[in-house]
Amino acid sequence: MHVRDLIQFLGELSESNNRAWFVMNKPRYDILREEFLALTIKLIAEISKFDPAIAGCNPKKALFRINRDMRFSHDKRPYKTHFSAAITASGLKKPSQGGGPAYYFHINEAGQLLIAGGEYMPPTPRLRAIRNRVVEDAAGFTKMRKNKKLVATYGDLQDEGKLQRPPKGFDPDTPNIEYVKLKSFIVWSEEDIRKKIPADLGKRVLEGFKDAYPLVQWLRDIPLVQDEAEQ
Repeated sequence: MHVRDLIQFLGELSESNNRAWFVMNKPRYDILREEFLALTIKLIAEISKFDPAIAGCNPKKALFRINRDMRFSHDKRPYKTHFSAAITASGLKKPSQGGGPAYYFHINEAGQLLIAGGEYMPPTPRLRAIRNRVVEDAAGFTKMRKNKKLVATYGDLQDEGKLQRPPKGFDPDTPNIEYVKLKSFIVWSEEDIRKKIPADLGKRVLEGFKDAYPLVQWLRDIPLVQDEAEQ
């Protein structure tokens, strides 16, 4: 994939985020998106070697659209300034769809490569199920969280949006209460690749996904609740 060309395109888009500019540069976008799709197809094949549940993921559905949903936003810029994909066993990439844990990556206009694994802001029924499992499987949760490769690459789970107090139904002395307070169960790493673009971007992303696998697997063992699957 021509990563430098992608970063250049996204940088220009961030400065001219309007439909006229995008239409004029649509041929560039089409080429870059096809390259990003090819990378995602390759990643799905490679992930499936250590996580067979991913084999059925539809790569076209794994890619996010570049068009922004502006219906409920004060920000009326029509386009996102990053390319991204979420690879899941269910093929559903949005948390609101109950897609379960995902391998996610994106590249943005600033040349930031983000690699992540887990579940970001899952819907309420799913979040409740995860929190319950954190308590019920305290030993398994701790073992997963202390996995050497996961810790070396990501440190600990991200605490963005963490509650100040225990959620309803959980006492302050509940095992792993600080993790029960989380609203996402995800790890991620970021790096600036503008100056030194990886010789093999797919390999770099795949390494990050492998290290996130213990969390993805632990989350996948928690059954999706019925009302999520129907969304």
